[in-house]
Amino acid sequence: MAKRTSVHGFWSTRLAFILAAAGSAVGLGNIWRFPYIVGDNGGGAFVLVYLICVVAIGLPIMMSEIMLGRRGRRSPINTMRLLSEEESGSRYWQLVGWMGVIAGFLILSFYSVIAGASLHYTSLSIQAGFSGIDSAEATAIWERFTGSWQWMLFWHTAFLSLTVYVVGRGVQRGLERLVRLLMPMLLILLLAMVGYGIAQANFAEAFSYLFRPDFSALSANAVLIAVGQAFFTLSLGMGAIMAYGAYLPENVSIGRTAGGVVVADTFVALLAGLAIFPIVFAFEGVSPGAGPGLVFQSLPIAFGQMPGGILFGTLFFLLLVFAAWTSSISLMEPAVAWVVENMGLSRVAAAASVGGIIWFLGIGTVLSFNLWSEITFLAGTVFDNVESLADNILLPLGGLLIAIFAGWVMSRASTAEELGMGVGLGYKLWLFFIRFVAPLAVIIAFLHALGVFDGILGVEDENGNGEETAMVIESEQHPA
Repeated sequence: MAKRTSVHGFWSTRLAFILAAAGSAVGLGNIWRFPYIVGDNGGGAFVLVYLICVVAIGLPIMMSEIMLGRRGRRSPINTMRLLSEEESGSRYWQLVGWMGVIAGFLILSFYSVIAGASLHYTSLSIQAGFSGIDSAEATAIWERFTGSWQWMLFWHTAFLSLTVYVVGRGVQRGLERLVRLLMPMLLILLLAMVGYGIAQANFAEAFSYLFRPDFSALSANAVLIAVGQAFFTLSLGMGAIMAYGAYLPENVSIGRTAGGVVVADTFVALLAGLAIFPIVFAFEGVSPGAGPGLVFQSLPIAFGQMPGGILFGTLFFLLLVFAAWTSSISLMEPAVAWVVENMGLSRVAAAASVGGIIWFLGIGTVLSFNLWSEITFLAGTVFDNVESLADNILLPLGGLLIAIFAGWVMSRASTAEELGMGVGLGYKLWLFFIRFVAPLAVIIAFLHALGVFDGILGVEDENGNGEETAMVIESEQHPA
């Protein structure tokens, strides 16, 4: 087959792609949820199970998404249309691309609102807004913010504007420049906070909480959580990795590149635990299991009492903003790429148009915290329904269909050629995992996310949701 070229440009290097894909995967959930579920489910024992799940589930699907993107060289919708016509003669597989783009739309509509809250808290920290506060005052600060739809809308608009600006500048001038700047800065901020943590008396306790193997805590539910986390944490099933794969140069190894992304995502998540939990254990009333409230209601108390709290509080919330920013551009890119390809708009006009629609959808999330908080249906508020549709249905279903298409619909000749692995052991392992292991695991994660196993396992309010559901602040049913 004649090789296609991307109309949007290419990543300049393999490292640029790894930084971009890792930026997509590293979001708000890496900062608080992953370290917590590690410590709560057996420490080092859970990490071992999680890594096995990542290799068996996350890595094969990520390789498949990159492969599909690079072979099609278009937006996920057009890529799936082109490849399905070539491989099966059916155009219906393009619905997988549509599902990913719609999921990205929905997720970014509420992601932007919570990322806006991170911007707001960064501003408060700079102004010493947390100095000497107690639990009641921390709760009051959060309730004042969420109770004001005007302020929530302002910060939602501010954050989304940053995302639109970057995506509108294109692949190399926008996306690549941002991730080359922010990912190293994110790592530096994390290391600075880890350095502070090491100096605390509670660092050994935090390290033990994260890494001490406790196989007695490895329940069936813990394994299911690991399965779900391995899928959801890598931004799979939403078209972001497929879109980024479309810009990957031809001579870059897909397997090694996907492996680099997986390692970076896991490393950042564990590093975040070493940064946050020494602070958590140093102050009474701040629990590592506080869930989403840890970010906006518990940690500000600690920052308000600790030496250098203004500096480290500001660094922490900047860290959240950077993690959210790199994720948000990947959520918007698939839709913008499709608009450029199909409607003939410039990147700037396409980004502004897509951003405007997402901004409008985000108003539903803003009002769900205040004026519309009493309006509930199906899964709950407007926010609850948007989050549930995207995270519990569209993402796992998209990941499942991607695995089926790559493993069963595409010919072995096509996949072997694009992966560049030949037909040796490496290729056969990928084919086995993408055909049998990954689909079954995603189905299990899907059912677990819907709470199907809760009655069987005797657990409540713990599902396998990952990276993107990390933004849920009030809904403990969907922690990420």
